[in-house]
Amino acid sequence: MSSTRKTTWVATSLLIACLAGSSLLLHKTDTLRSGSTLREVLYITSPREAKRISLGYDGLLADIYWTRAVQYFGSHHAQQAQEYKLLAPLLNITAALDPHLTVAYEFGSTFLSTKPPNGAGEPAEAVKLVEYGIENNPNDWHLYYNLGFIYYLELKDPAKAADAFSRGSKIPNAHPWLRVLAARMADNAGDEETARMMWSAAYQTSQDKNVRENAAAHLRAMDVDSTVPALETQVRRYTAINGHTPSSFMDLVSTGLLLQIPIDPTGKPYKLMPNGEVEVSVPEDLPFIKQGLPEGYTEKQNKFLPSD
Repeated sequence: MSSTRKTTWVATSLLIACLAGSSLLLHKTDTLRSGSTLREVLYITSPREAKRISLGYDGLLADIYWTRAVQYFGSHHAQQAQEYKLLAPLLNITAALDPHLTVAYEFGSTFLSTKPPNGAGEPAEAVKLVEYGIENNPNDWHLYYNLGFIYYLELKDPAKAADAFSRGSKIPNAHPWLRVLAARMADNAGDEETARMMWSAAYQTSQDKNVRENAAAHLRAMDVDSTVPALETQVRRYTAINGHTPSSFMDLVSTGLLLQIPIDPTGKPYKLMPNGEVEVSVPEDLPFIKQGLPEGYTEKQNKFLPSD
């Protein structure tokens, strides 16, 4: 056999082996949808081993693990899961295989850190993931923003948040938001205005659809949580003046306490209850709200549903 034909035969054999291995791995990881164990789902649980057996196809294997991470999160979220044990391992393997797949850090830092049922509730793991991303992508200012976001909103550590935003603000072409947020963190501004600013920044700067939708949902919730108490204050004022609770918001409009019938961020009118409390019309449309929920409506029901 000539050397050329021998080389061709070896290369063909290796290609067949690689394709077979990829098919086996894809079959194994497909068991994510049926809630399998860690060993069954990940097939190879070590990022180092996954990289070693990829035979140079790190990007392809990273895409497989990234797809499974998204599927895993989506399926468990739809089931209102209280635990996402495989999310961190899946994201860690994805990042190890392709350290420059920055969408994995953005997705991971949001949904890995958020409390159940809207996330895994593992902010410490999220910090590790994003720090790894920064180590491998030091000039991506989005990652510093993600890190500061976790420290401030999930770990309640404005000092570390300020440091993350400050580091990011020094990156060439960094968004001006980072400098502003660093200053507010340094002032320990743990108020609603700062939280609103952070969610607005997340919505405006993220390229990931689910992250943007998540930020928009939080902004709508903040609007509801500030509007409902204000409306209930006006109801109490009406009651004090007239000696009885209003029968509808139209009573408040007719007396000048409101300019118009109030509507929530989804465009639906608020409901005025006989006891003077204010509720949203469809709480399922407004995840994360704390005010305006009907009596007996649980936090578990009030969840964010990411897009497919």
